[in-house]
Amino acid sequence: MSDGLEILPVRGIGDVTAGDDLAELITGAAPWLADGDVLVVTSKIVSKAEGRLVEVPADGPEREEARQRVLAGETARVVARRGNTTIVETHHGFVMAAAGIDASNVDKTHLVLLPRDPDASARRLRADFLARGLDVAIVVSDTMGRAWRNGLTDVALGAAGIEALRDHRGEFDPYGNELSLTQMAVVDELSAAAELVKGKCDQVPVAVVRGYPRHTTGDGAGASVLVRDSAGDMFRWGTAEARALGLREAASGSVPTTGATPDPEAVRRAVALVAADVEQVAAGIRLRPAGTGPAALIRVGADAQRLRAALLAEDVPTDLVIDDDGVTLTFGVPA
Repeated sequence: MSDGLEILPVRGIGDVTAGDDLAELITGAAPWLADGDVLVVTSKIVSKAEGRLVEVPADGPEREEARQRVLAGETARVVARRGNTTIVETHHGFVMAAAGIDASNVDKTHLVLLPRDPDASARRLRADFLARGLDVAIVVSDTMGRAWRNGLTDVALGAAGIEALRDHRGEFDPYGNELSLTQMAVVDELSAAAELVKGKCDQVPVAVVRGYPRHTTGDGAGASVLVRDSAGDMFRWGTAEARALGLREAASGSVPTTGATPDPEAVRRAVALVAADVEQVAAGIRLRPAGTGPAALIRVGADAQRLRAALLAEDVPTDLVIDDDGVTLTFGVPA
């Protein structure tokens, strides 16, 4: 447990350009650095030092066209779009607005991209300090929004010399309850705290957190452990994008299945939603046309597709079997 933290701004670093030695610039501006300090370094100066800038027109429609091309190159997957805002997953796995591409604190003819590998950047910078006899931790930070919350905060993109997560699982609280889920993203917490003294317009790209017990040897696992993989992501798409994806899947035809018995309540909800004239059969659900003319056949086909989409929304995939007397939706699970 820490006895308290100090958060100290590092002023006087000045403008950073490609090829600059960040460790040299930081130690020159902060000769008071000490072993054990945690340096929270804005990703922008890391990117500038690494030459991660793209030249674009200063204004006009050509600038926006160039920005969109750059955004496409930095995007692994579009998560959501609303108006002029695009939330994407970057090639690093970060989910953020505009892939973290930044036009602030840089001349109008350039855009700043995120570091190609923020953990590697943090490790290199930490090694440069070690070469100068200083054992410090490095956190590379950037600004992000948060789902369901207004406002922005700084979070960690890269880390070295400090563990990104403080794992409390298996510990007991003061009431004797065992903690089973609690993992604190300490490098995000330190990034947010450091931003309070860095600011956005004060040209203070580095802050020092003093007094945090690092509890690690070597570089640690980095901040990449904070990136949730797709299997654990319950909110992988924006609402409109998820709806569009669902409609495409519902319209895409047969879903390969293997035999399984679905939840009867899920089937009931789907049938009630569609309000189709259906019959439960051993294999699934049977729909018969109300007459013999083309209109009746078209209606039963439409009802079958609507019911199939409603069942798919309940995680009940079906196969479609058509015969002379009607349509059967056979239950199953994805093969």
